[in-house]
Amino acid sequence: MTITLHQLRRTAEARLREAGVDTPDLDARLLVEHALGLTRHDLFTRANDPVPEPDAARLFALVERRAAREPVGRILGHREFWTIDLSLNPDTLEPRADTETLVEAVLKALPDRSAPLRLLDLGTGTGCILLALLAELPNASGLGVDLSPGAVAAATENAARNGLAERARFQTGNWGAGLAERFDVVVSNPPYIPSADIAALDPEVREHDPLRALDGGADGLDAYRIIAAQTPDLLQPGGLAGLEVGQGQAADVAGLLAGAGLEPAGVFRDLGGVERCVLGRGRT
Repeated sequence: MTITLHQLRRTAEARLREAGVDTPDLDARLLVEHALGLTRHDLFTRANDPVPEPDAARLFALVERRAAREPVGRILGHREFWTIDLSLNPDTLEPRADTETLVEAVLKALPDRSAPLRLLDLGTGTGCILLALLAELPNASGLGVDLSPGAVAAATENAARNGLAERARFQTGNWGAGLAERFDVVVSNPPYIPSADIAALDPEVREHDPLRALDGGADGLDAYRIIAAQTPDLLQPGGLAGLEVGQGQAADVAGLLAGAGLEPAGVFRDLGGVERCVLGRGRT
């Protein structure tokens, strides 16, 4: 039986909706485009074209992976973030749109985007935060640090993928330990899920993101304690620190930064209204 492109897309959407996927329409579209090598424009102009059976079978194999709650980004092997496109691997957290709140807050806090700033990203993962900032700061350069060699490899690939390899360097390390350089900006999206809450996370997160990038210890604040203690020695005088935080953690993290001697520089909400980013400034 011949199936048209329109019918194929609607069948994929129905299967994902049945499986309880939050965004079946969007996910089906992305999978159709990927499996069949089509553009969004093609989905409309070729809606009534018949789809060869092997192509349909290839799509439905991907749809079943998504129905089993594998994230679309993992299936495609890459994800868009800010203005860049990032490849993923099993050692990296899949970037979320919420993290763009940190990028936006840092950019707004910088008085001169053309300055030759030095940036540090602790727990860099895919490199998403550092690379998004570098894409907006033409004369800046940066270092990303991650405990995982696999994450460092992914971030290095992503720098090249987005034309930023000359201004971004990545290395393995335990947060900021052993770094002698001082930076104008220090950013991080550390693990912040309380250990007891991991089991209740959506399967897309619990089963596909690395546990190391999720588990923040008993109260979710273990990494922040380390980063807050290290940050005064990593920042230039008057430098900016920006941390992504979990829901309900902003006040505690702001307190940790203040206790380390940083001046408060604002708390910023994501599009869902959650306090998602805490900024602090080093003393001058």
